[in-house]
Amino acid sequence: MVTSERPSARVDFERPSFARVSDALMGGQNHYEPDRAVLRQLVAIAPEAPAMAREVRQWLIRAVRYLTERLDVDQFLDLGSGFPTVENTHQVAQKYNPEAHVVYVGDDPVVEAHGRALLVDNDFTHICGTDPLNPGETLTGVAQFIDLGRPAGLVLCGVVDHIADLEQAQQVVKSYVGALAPGSYLLLLHQHNPEDGSEAAAVAASLQDRFGRTGLDTRYRTRAEITAFFDGLDLLEPGLTPPHQWWPDGPRLAPLTPVNWTALGGVALIP
Repeated sequence: MVTSERPSARVDFERPSFARVSDALMGGQNHYEPDRAVLRQLVAIAPEAPAMAREVRQWLIRAVRYLTERLDVDQFLDLGSGFPTVENTHQVAQKYNPEAHVVYVGDDPVVEAHGRALLVDNDFTHICGTDPLNPGETLTGVAQFIDLGRPAGLVLCGVVDHIADLEQAQQVVKSYVGALAPGSYLLLLHQHNPEDGSEAAAVAASLQDRFGRTGLDTRYRTRAEITAFFDGLDLLEPGLTPPHQWWPDGPRLAPLTPVNWTALGGVALIP
């Protein structure tokens, strides 16, 4: 494994981070008390939040598997991925193509340090320590690891929903999509507020408010707003759906709850 080096950054363990809160949601061990405090607040609003985090991970697994196994995509750029642990992008892709290249991008120094330790023996998986919300810097950094002149899978799973300004979020996506070769794919999952008076809409509004008060701003956008991220691209079937509806592996056994409707994900071909 090769990493993209950058000047050391000071880690503030007194403030929560998205990557470490996500790790706590998934039952990992790479988080601290401020991150666990956020988790407790989220679970107080939506007790099913950890289960929903696993639903999102399963969506990502199915999408990466589909691109690797069925469409022969052999390189992935995973932005804001958090800790590369069990059943993350590199493990899924390399199960079907052992030489698939995966680059994780994130500017959390703790994630970088743990990632380097976990991936030290993996020659096809790399970490780029840049800000995923800065496309210019990131694209320059990842060019040493993957060939941007060939098709790639771009993973934006719970990334642009942390940009408060919708136009800025759209521009970030457009910048990455525009830099990728035709035949690439966008895998995007975003927090969703159906705004239909349902319990799911109330949960989404409450979670957005609670996230904001922790300093981890998260936008739960409408279907129309999320659909706009795919403008000019060809959405694959079954389109933009809640994670559990995107080509599930089998019959659903667990009951659905309102939080299951608070995210939408899709995979689209970049023509």
